[in-house]
Amino acid sequence: MKVLWYLPIILRFKCLFANGDDAKDLTWHENGRNCDRILHHPIDSSQWKKTNRLHMDFGKEVRNLRLGLATSGTNPYGSLSTQHSSWPVLLIIYNFPPWLCMKRKHMMLSIMISCPRQLGKDIDTYLSPLIEDLTKLWDEGVLVFVGFWNETFQMRPMLFCTINDFPAYGNLSGYSVKGHRACPICEEDTSYIQLKHGRKIEYIRH
Repeated sequence: MKVLWYLPIILRFKCLFANGDDAKDLTWHENGRNCDRILHHPIDSSQWKKTNRLHMDFGKEVRNLRLGLATSGTNPYGSLSTQHSSWPVLLIIYNFPPWLCMKRKHMMLSIMISCPRQLGKDIDTYLSPLIEDLTKLWDEGVLVFVGFWNETFQMRPMLFCTINDFPAYGNLSGYSVKGHRACPICEEDTSYIQLKHGRKIEYIRH
């Protein structure tokens, strides 16, 4: 049977800020990093700077969260059961410094999907509770208490990027990653050769 576990994120964000040490670490990207023009962390990327320009109100509040969403299908039973697929959906908080943001303590499991087959594009249905919470937080924000400063502010998160392999990218984005136009960058200009006998498609210069 298909089963979805959703672990609500809003209360967990509030708990994160209520902890004084964690609240201080969440502003590392503004107050603690070494600006040496070397790419150490997503904050050094052009994408981070571009989002600050496009969403100035969001960028002015350094405590607003930038999140990465990571997911992929896995079979915990190995070869014993091919009729099973598990999809953990993790949130990574990029406000933390690089030596903390990928630690298990700060990687937030938000959804676990268990079903007898690969999800495909049906993953949209399973992600809907997380999307609803993220949309609400982006549109309205949520009032949180910051333990380090003993004050409250209206916190908003942004889904900054996704982390996945190519098949999972196709599921999440809805883009077809098979066939003659499988490259989401090149699209119509995708360079391919279809093998004469096996009918497989080879992608050249990719």
